[in-house]
Amino acid sequence: MSYVDGVVLAVPAAKEEVYIEHAKRLSALFKEFGATRVVDCWGDDVPAGKLTDFHRAVKAEEGEVVVFSWLEWPSKAVRDAAWPKVMEDPRMAAMGAPPFDGKRMIYGGFRTVQDS
Repeated sequence: MSYVDGVVLAVPAAKEEVYIEHAKRLSALFKEFGATRVVDCWGDDVPAGKLTDFHRAVKAEEGEVVVFSWLEWPSKAVRDAAWPKVMEDPRMAAMGAPPFDGKRMIYGGFRTVQDS
């Protein structure tokens, strides 16, 4: 089964188009190094919870939108080999600062256990 990297972050609503362009450039880079699918989702119906929620997870501030993204890889081995290559690629540095606060981003790698 595939391997997935999941990401949740907060992006200023006014930077939606900037984020989309940034995400498209990143997507091409990840796919070049082996990702089979890259999905970026702009928060549309992200309710506040009573104990926890996506907003609190990334400390979203007034005027920010929660973004949920994932990268699908054919295997963890492909993912593990790709990440250093992506981070060292000069095109990554040329993109400049991302349009969000990376310190509040949450992410992780997940082994697929069910896909229907």
